[in-house]
Parts: sequence; C-alpha cells; structure tokens
Amino acid sequence: MEMTAIILIVCFFILLFINVPISICIALSTLIALTLHMDFTPASITISQQMMGGLDSFALLAIPFFILSGLIMGQGGIAKRLIECAMAMIGFLPGGLALVNVMSCMMFGAISGSAVAATSAIGSFMVPEMKKHGYSENFAAAVTASAATTGMLIPPSNILIIYAIASGGVSIAALFIAGYLPGILLGLALMMVCAIYSIKNNYPVTARLPFSVMFEKIIAALPSLLLVFIVIGGIIGGVFTATEAGAVAVIYALVLAVFVYKEIRLNEMPQLLLKACETTAIVMLIIAASSAMSWLLSYTHIPQMVSEFFLTLSDNPIIILLLINLILILVGAFIDMTPAVLIFTPIFLPVAMQFGMSPVQFGIMIVLNLSIGLVSPPVGSVLFVSCAVAKTAIHKIIKPMMPLYLVMFLVLMLVTYVPAISEFLPRLFGLLD
Repeated sequence: MEMTAIILIVCFFILLFINVPISICIALSTLIALTLHMDFTPASITISQQMMGGLDSFALLAIPFFILSGLIMGQGGIAKRLIECAMAMIGFLPGGLALVNVMSCMMFGAISGSAVAATSAIGSFMVPEMKKHGYSENFAAAVTASAATTGMLIPPSNILIIYAIASGGVSIAALFIAGYLPGILLGLALMMVCAIYSIKNNYPVTARLPFSVMFEKIIAALPSLLLVFIVIGGIIGGVFTATEAGAVAVIYALVLAVFVYKEIRLNEMPQLLLKACETTAIVMLIIAASSAMSWLLSYTHIPQMVSEFFLTLSDNPIIILLLINLILILVGAFIDMTPAVLIFTPIFLPVAMQFGMSPVQFGIMIVLNLSIGLVSPPVGSVLFVSCAVAKTAIHKIIKPMMPLYLVMFLVLMLVTYVPAISEFLPRLFGLLD
C-alpha cells in the first residue's frame, strides 16, 4: 500500500511539473498506480468506471447553472453597480478605494460563486481606479486577489457543493449558511489590513457622497443583491434544492442583465452559453479524474493509514489540526482547489472528526485553507488573473500580499479552533444537530 501511495505521488508531481493539465495528471497517475494491483486493461476499465461514477450525482447539476449565472452577472453590469454601492457606503473611509475593492469582491463573489470571475470583473474596474488615485498597482492587485477568495465561502459557492459530495453527503444548505460568518470575518480582516496599509502609505481619501446619491447607488444595487436572498432563502425554506437554486439564479440573472440593466443582448447569449459549457467541461473532467483517485486511495486503505499515522504523532487536537492545515496550505500552492477538495477530504475528514471537528466545520476550514492556495505561487490561478488585470508581475505583489496572507492565516486558525464561527448559523436555522 505504501508503494501505491509513493507511485501515485511521484507520477502526479512529475506530470504536474512538465505542465500536463491537472485533470490528466490525476487520471494518468491514478491509472499507473492501479497497475500495481491489476493488469492494464482491467485497471483502465476500472478507472473509466470510477470517473463516470464520480459524475453520477444530482448535486453536480448545480455547478453549470451557477457557472452560467456567474458569467451573465459578470457581463451584465452587476459588478459596476456593486462597486458603486460599495463606494457610496465606505468609499470615504481611510483607504476607501481599497475597502471598496474588498467589499465589491465580497458582494460579487457571493453572487457569482467564483473567485476568478470576481478578480476579473471587479479588478478590471477597481485596479485602474486605484492606480488613478495614487495607489500602487501592486497593492491594488494584491487586494483584489485576496478579497476575491471570500466568494469561495460566501454562498452560493461551487466548491462547497463539491465538498458536500466528497464528504459523503454533508448538507449543502448547512455548508452554504456556515460560510457566511467566516467569509464576512475574512473580508473584515482584509479591510483592516487595507486601512492600516493605506494610512501608513498616505493614500488619498475620497470625498463623501451626498446622501441622495448614496441612497440612489444602494437602491440600484439591491436587485443584484436580492439574488443571494432568493437563492439561500429558497434552499433554507425548502422551496427548492441547491440544483434548482442554480437554475433560479440563471433565470433571475438573465432577466436582470437583459431586461432590467439592459447590458446583455439576447444575441450574445450563445457566446455566454458556449463559454459556460467550456468551463463546465473543464470542471467536470477534474471532478471525474479526482473521483477516480479518491476511489484508489480508499481501495488501498490510504486514508486509514494516514489517520493511524496522525494518531501516532500526537493526541493533541491543536497540534494535529495545525499539521493538517499546514499540509493543505502546501497542497493548495501546487494543486487547484477542486481536485484538492475531492482528493484530501476523504483523507483528512476522518482524522478531523476523531478530534471532535464536525464535517461542516471541516468543510469551511478546508475551503478557506485552499483559498489561500488560489493566491499563492506557483499555481495560484487568482493571483495570475489579478496580475494580468494590473499589468504587473507576481514577484512584485508578494510584498504587499504578506500582511494579507497573515490575516488570512489568522482567520483560518479562528475557523479551525472556534467551531461556533462555522456552526452558529447552521444551528440557528436548524440545519445542524
């Protein structure tokens, strides 16, 4: 069994370092490792069956819907109105534009469920605006990248749906509700760093808008923000499932973008649908390959071996949970979030539960942890998008990223060791025993 794990890890990282796509890395390394236990033909058939079985889940139908709704919102003028709303509310505070950047990413991420979409949609407006008012482009890029990760926690979030499947059936509604407090806490922590950094560097403060203008901007953004209440309220109230909520989100976003804001023409929809199909295909291939690897890990009893190994290291939950977090931070720097959740949830969830952590709390912890990987080199996809938007290089934004990394890690520690941050709201709504 140890040899299977070694072959699996070595093959995976060799393929990864020669720039083989992540889904192919996972599938090929799984196939090679499985040939230690059976001939090539039955091994390839088994892997194919497991890949197809990994996609046989009704909950996964929510993902293409939320991807499409996110694309519609990104092009439908919603980002612009959310930015104007945030500007009206907090733009006059110290470091106002940086705070607006964070708040806009939080709101857009909560609506679209995509960190990359939030980085692109919000960053393409806020980064030039921050540069125009004297902010460093490197600081602007760092703020956009880190703030965009809040959308992974604030629902609706595709990665929370994927975790629900990987964990063996944790309530999606409970996970969605559980993400609110950690996501808001992360956003507030980032805002605090932005304010201190802005004051230290003497960045300008924008003028307070008249109350009538402020009220107008907030009212203009309300139809966009209403989507969150419709989706989450419908799921909690039992009106529809998470999958049906995705379909509702598409219809609402389409009506808003085409008929209310009039930013999208109907003849542009085929292009958006094609892009949604491409993104969905990539995500589903990763899920299929990761499901096959998860099956191999279970087949070879590797999760049990890992659990026994951790128990031999210490019986102190503080040490074990810290060790799990450090491993996941390292993993997140090299592996994209979706395969990491699918592969490492079956490995670490049993260990965490043995030390008293609920599956809901662990889900929020692993998503927040791997969100740090989205903004960490060498693989961090959000970091690359933010640098492209700001027209700067990754090595130039690492310095302004350091205090943001620090507060993200501190929030991660709070989520890890204070269960109430993740569990209070699900318990309040009767979604957690």
